[in-house]
Amino acid sequence: MMSEEIIEQEKISLWQQIKEDFSVPKLNDPAFDSNFDIFFNYPGVWAIINYRVANRLYNKGFEKLSRAISGISSFFTKTDIHPAAKIGRRVFLDHAIGVVIGSTSIIEDDVLIYQGVTLGGVSLNKGKRHPTIKSNVVIGSGAKVLGNITIGSNSKIGANSVVVTDVPENSTAVGVPARIIRKDAKKDKLAHNELPDINKEMFKYLIERISILENSVKKEQDCNCDINEKNEVLEKEYNDFIEALIVNKKG
Repeated sequence: MMSEEIIEQEKISLWQQIKEDFSVPKLNDPAFDSNFDIFFNYPGVWAIINYRVANRLYNKGFEKLSRAISGISSFFTKTDIHPAAKIGRRVFLDHAIGVVIGSTSIIEDDVLIYQGVTLGGVSLNKGKRHPTIKSNVVIGSGAKVLGNITIGSNSKIGANSVVVTDVPENSTAVGVPARIIRKDAKKDKLAHNELPDINKEMFKYLIERISILENSVKKEQDCNCDINEKNEVLEKEYNDFIEALIVNKKG
């Protein structure tokens, strides 16, 4: 079902929506310099504005015309947004190149989406088959959010992650497939450098495990280290790390 936020934003005139879309880069891009930049350096803004026009036409029954507008927009902005998608207010596509938003996607207010993101489907069946993105979500570059799943409000999706299950609100999802880390209190939309690197942690564990096993095999040599003690410390670190990762397999 269409969220209350999307229903509310449809009461705003098209011109009011476009004016608001033009103001979004000032709030989300530290590189923003002047309104002149918007006309030449922000394809994401134009992709959203073109979508607004196409969506209004689509909802009034002019499906072919709306698809034509979407096609022209896609050619110039390198961004593919289906006119049937539901997009709320102050949504910003930063750089935007390569963004794909499927027909049954729902994006609520104040969402930040980086280049190369796909909101795609995993089924050929009719009906809701694309994601629902709640308010204040940040989706990192190259991420794939697939299927009829929900990304909870204030959550972050790490760059190049593949998300195929629901993400609770105030959470971070990273990896392939994405694993969910709860209790994310970070509010900075641009703090991508603070997202955990799951692959790095797993490789670190494996390397240390191999080192312990090698020392165990060579224990006849002079070794002053306590292998059992090191193994217990490593096991504790590994278990603490795994407990921090909650894979949401529902829905």
